[in-house]
Amino acid sequence: MNSGEDWNEQTPKQAEEAIGYRFRDKELLKTCFTHTSFANLGKGEHNERLELLGDAVLELCVTEELYHRSSGDEGKLTELRKQYVSRSALECAEKRAGLMRFLRYSGGAGNVSGKTASNLFEAVVAGIYLDGGMEKVKTFLHRFLAETQTENYKSLLQELVQKHPNSFPEYRVVEKNGKFHCTVSALGDSAQGEGESKKAAETAAAQALYHKLTKRNFK
Repeated sequence: MNSGEDWNEQTPKQAEEAIGYRFRDKELLKTCFTHTSFANLGKGEHNERLELLGDAVLELCVTEELYHRSSGDEGKLTELRKQYVSRSALECAEKRAGLMRFLRYSGGAGNVSGKTASNLFEAVVAGIYLDGGMEKVKTFLHRFLAETQTENYKSLLQELVQKHPNSFPEYRVVEKNGKFHCTVSALGDSAQGEGESKKAAETAAAQALYHKLTKRNFK
């Protein structure tokens, strides 16, 4: 991410590789990464309109996924959705993708503080949606957003497993060399996780098994 510098010939390809999607409309791709401060220099359209659309697309996509994955009531689904679309969740997802290094902006770092990272993620979501449709958005979110929230994976896994009669996740935890190692089994499959505490190890294992069991449902 370089203040005041436009993209070179290789930047669009590098940005697409980071996103995991190749844009047909290269100008749309560039707009996704154009901050208001850079657009004000006469360098094209800024990405704020894309942020607005991306916020709506993101919320719909996450809501639909939670509707199919969780048997919780409206209140529970709303709380889960808030965590997935929160600023902190989007900032984690942006870091995982490494999108800020492609941002076109001018001035000092203060111009791109605050919500810039989460806004950029939303703009990219909108760009993918306009260029490739909702299925491409889901692929992008599965790659970067689905890994950001871990606190509720034990409850998510339990809800998923309990859709099958008389089925419950089974956790086995051992401590070795100062770390906790957990294996969780359910529905004929298992996964492992480790952490500095028993809870952290169980959460990591639940996260791994949850994604393993649901992977084919979120393409």
